[in-house]
Order: sequence, then C-alpha cells, then structure tokens
Amino acid sequence: MPGKLAWGLLSLPHSLLIYRTTQKEGEASVALRHFDLQWAVPTCLTFLPEFGSFAMRRRDLLSLISLSLPPLLFDSPFRSLLHAAPAAGGEQDADVVIIGGGLGGCAAALAAARTGCRVVLTEETDWLGGQVSSQAVPPDEHYQIETSGCTASYRELRSAIREYYRQHMPLTAVAHGTKNLNPGGGSVSRICHEPRVAVAALYKLLGPHIASGNLTILLNHRPIAAQTDGDKVLNVTCQNHWTGEKIELSGTSFIDATETGELLPLTGTEYVTGFEAQSETNEPHAPAKAQPNNHQAATWCFPIQYIEGGDFTIPKPEQYDFWQAYVPPLKPAWPGKIFSWTYSNPSTLQPRTLAFDPQKEAAGWWLYRRIAAAKNFLPGAYPGSISLVNWPQNDYLEGNFYDVPGEEQQKHFHGAKQLSLSLMYWMQTEAPRPDGGTGWKGLRLCPEVSGTEDGLAKYPYIRESRRIRARFTVFEQHISKDARMQETGLDADEVKAAAFHDTVGVGSYRLDLHPSTEGDNYIDLASLPFEIPLGALIPQRMKNLYAGCKNLGVTHLSNGCYRLHPVEWNIGESAGMLAAHCHEQKCNGEAIHSSPEKLAAFQKRLEQSGVQLHW
Repeated sequence: MPGKLAWGLLSLPHSLLIYRTTQKEGEASVALRHFDLQWAVPTCLTFLPEFGSFAMRRRDLLSLISLSLPPLLFDSPFRSLLHAAPAAGGEQDADVVIIGGGLGGCAAALAAARTGCRVVLTEETDWLGGQVSSQAVPPDEHYQIETSGCTASYRELRSAIREYYRQHMPLTAVAHGTKNLNPGGGSVSRICHEPRVAVAALYKLLGPHIASGNLTILLNHRPIAAQTDGDKVLNVTCQNHWTGEKIELSGTSFIDATETGELLPLTGTEYVTGFEAQSETNEPHAPAKAQPNNHQAATWCFPIQYIEGGDFTIPKPEQYDFWQAYVPPLKPAWPGKIFSWTYSNPSTLQPRTLAFDPQKEAAGWWLYRRIAAAKNFLPGAYPGSISLVNWPQNDYLEGNFYDVPGEEQQKHFHGAKQLSLSLMYWMQTEAPRPDGGTGWKGLRLCPEVSGTEDGLAKYPYIRESRRIRARFTVFEQHISKDARMQETGLDADEVKAAAFHDTVGVGSYRLDLHPSTEGDNYIDLASLPFEIPLGALIPQRMKNLYAGCKNLGVTHLSNGCYRLHPVEWNIGESAGMLAAHCHEQKCNGEAIHSSPEKLAAFQKRLEQSGVQLHW
C-alpha cells in the first residue's frame, strides 16, 4: 500500500524550512530542505525540483511563510523531529513542567534544562517569547540595562538578538560596528527589534537542550485541566488548539508562566485580581474597597511601515464609527477622543500632544517604538522604517480578558482587535498631518513582521495577570520613592527600596499603571531599583507550583514595575532554578524559603549562575 505523504513549510525568522514526511506501516521518514532568507535576497526564489518551483516577490513570500506556520505542522513525525515532542494525545512526565512560553517561561526552561533536568515547556501560540514576540512589545528596560540590573542569561538573549542582525541582516558598516546596536532606534528601548528576531534568539539559547532531549516544547498548546492531590499538583492537561489533541503532563514541579495565570484556577491555587483594598495592603494609592474586576488596559499591538507614495488603506473596520467617537470614561478625565495625538500625561494627567510624522521620522509617536530603522540597513533592504503601535490610542478599556464567561472574553478580544484596526484606519484616512492635511495612506500593516494574516500581533499584551496569594507580597511602599522617603525619613539621594533577605533577582522601572477597566486614569509613580523576593514566587498553600512571570505575589500597584521584560525573565529564571533545585534536593520551595541555610545555599547557586541579587 502507498504511504501517507505530507509536505509543508515551517517559518523560522528569516529562513525557510521545507519538509516532506512519508508515513507507511507505522514508520516515518522526513526530508528537509533549509533556505536562508537574507534581507538582501533576490526578488525571486526558486525551490528544488522535487518540491516544484515557483517565484514570487520577497514580501509576498515572507507573508506566505508567516501564515504557513501553524497549519503546516501537520504530522507528528516532523513535530517530533523538531521539538522531541511526544505522540499526540498521550502522556509525558518531566522533572519540571512549565506552562506558558513567554519570556518567563523560556527563562525558566533554560535555567532548569541547564541543570540537566527534563523539562516540558508549552506555549499557546506558535512563537516563543510572549511580550517580546507574539505580543509585539519591544523591550521596556531601565537605563542601566547594558551593564547591570539583569541576569547573565538575559544579557545572552540581548547579545543573541544583536548578533542575529550582524550575521543575517544587511546592516550598514556604521550599524554593524555599533557595540550596543539598537536596530530600530526606538526611544523606548536600547534594543528595539523585530519580533521574529527574538524568536530566533530564544531558539539559539534553547536549541542545545532541545537537541539533547532535555527540553520538549509544545507549541499551540494551552492548559485546560489539572489534577491535584491536596496541596500538590499531579498533572496538567493541555490541548493543541489546531488539532484538538490533548496531552497529560506530569512532573515533580510546575511553573505557571502563562500570561494570565491560567494554572491558578485550574489547580485551585488561591489568587488575587484587580485592585486590592487599602485595608489589606496599606498602600497609599490603593482604594478603600477592593476592586477585583478593575484591571489595567490590555493592548492588541501591531507593526506599521510607511512607504511614500503608496496607498495601503485597509477596509473600514466594522466598529470604526464606535471607536472614532470613543472618549475613554476615566477619572480624572481623558482630554478628548481616544483617536488623537493628544493624551493624558501619565505623570501629571494633563493633556500632552506628541508629533506623528512617519515621513520625516520625527521624535514622537513614530520614533517611540520604532523596531526597524531603514537608515541602519543597506539601501533597498527596507522600503521604509517599521514602528510598533502600542500606544494609549489602542489601550482597550471596555472589559477584562480573563475570569469572564467565554463569550464575553471573545467579545473583548474582538473589540480590542477592532480598536487597533480602527486606529490604523484613522491614521490612514483622518489623522491630522503637520502639513495641514489628513491621513497617511502610505502607512501599511506588516503581516510579515507580526506573523499573522491581519497584521496584528498574535496575542494581546495583557499587562495584569491573576496573582498568587504568596508567602510574601510586594507592596507599593516597598518600592515607591515617595513612600520609602516617608517611611525611612531619608531624602531622595539616600533612599533605597526595601531590602529582601530572600532576594532572587533585581529590577528597575517606574510604577507604571495604564488606565483601567473601571475608570482609573494613569497611576505613574517614581520607584527605586528593587529586588525580587523568593517568597513572592511561592504560593501560600501549594507545595510544588511556582509563579514564573507577572503572576507572582505583587499587587495591582506594584505589578506596574514587575511586569517588564528583564524582570519577567528574572522571575522565570529564578523559578526554573528553584524547581530544579527542589528536584535535586527532594524538597519544595517552602522548605527552602523557610530555612536560612537552605535559602543561602540556593541564593549562592543563583549568583553562581549569573543572577544579580542586589543593586
């Protein structure tokens, strides 16, 4: 009988993997062909005769590749070859099971795998990286990031991103020789870059552990159930949302690194959402009563490119009229319609106007999150610079994305996408220009950058997660500059954030809270370089489940500076190391946290692995 034949494309950042699988009588063979897609490639590409041949424009090719990834991971033989994944619909056990493949999850997987543990990492989308990739958010980092204030492995990630550009992209001589290369030159970060490059850099770090068999990665999988025995997690069931197949993952330790703390309700772990009451936290800016449904705005980000003389106007979105007239219902009041170059200054809440001029690439909205500066590349490599839209104008305030019924969640997902598409349409047709005209028809969505058909990010940027009821919770008064000055009596030059005896890392960022779904305008407070306490990663009751990202023990307020890229990475890395350490020592996180000797030994191990514990 003839065997079953399948073939397809797998998109890797700026490269193409063509595969063909043949399955017959329980055996499978895989043929692979790999092509490097440099940005300087010719406009036509011819494939090998055995796969047929065709030619197309480079942009169309990249769009095809970006859209091909999820549905073309057809056969388990190829999926197994790439990720050492188990057979679909089966079971797998590991030493450490990590649910969620964002920055925290990847850092946890890397840390645990480097110790020799067997690790399973799942990710809901088809891109690892979370906010830096599938959510299309350039790194938000502090000003000391090049020399201090992050882990050694986070520096490896940043170096891998820069090295990718030097090895695979046609940089100018000046850009190639720039030590701290900022590919996009965006003002928000010292390393604004394209999402796909972050995916490539992550695979560079994780690749050796995939090859060794220590790390299994399951893309397109989300958790749907969990089994517990008292205060211990036994297994988590995940489902492939393309095929519907389920897999049961068992382990010694589990890390929740999902964007919204999905394991917490599934495992019955106690958690908090929204704004805590001041009577509980004693935080100066907390409300008198708890507001569990008051979440920070989420944002559906998207990349845009400006090409002079082009007309890339999208069809009018179905909700455009609603969003074009929308005034955010906030107190203190927003200065006007959401579609405007004027917004509330986060620090003063007074109206502030920023320029938008993609033609001149002037400072303002365009430069803010620019991820590809055409001037950094050889002529012709980019027809125009690319900027990332993660602005107040597409902050979604009409509802929450979790702990709501499924239909309501889908309504808000759709609404957030419609807001972003409507903002794009407004910029193309109605937005005021410096020359007195309206609209920038030369703006285009970039599906080849986002990896999606509609040009929006694969997943929304959700700033605020469910948060564990932890052994220790970080409050505003631990890190706020004003609160610390009042508590210590020290002046601005002397005051420091609270020191934690159980520190497992550091971070630095303002207490930056975006407007919220129950009507709060910005809360933006000066903070001090802070530490990450181990107690914030460990639930009060559960013995083998740990927080691996922004679902740690923080409040609505302190979350504002613990959610950023390098901090999330540090949280995940320390959680992964904790899980591995517990596996080796045959104990749990509570035992390490409650023993000064065991805690000191664990902290020493963190420092030896490159985790900075103090400022």
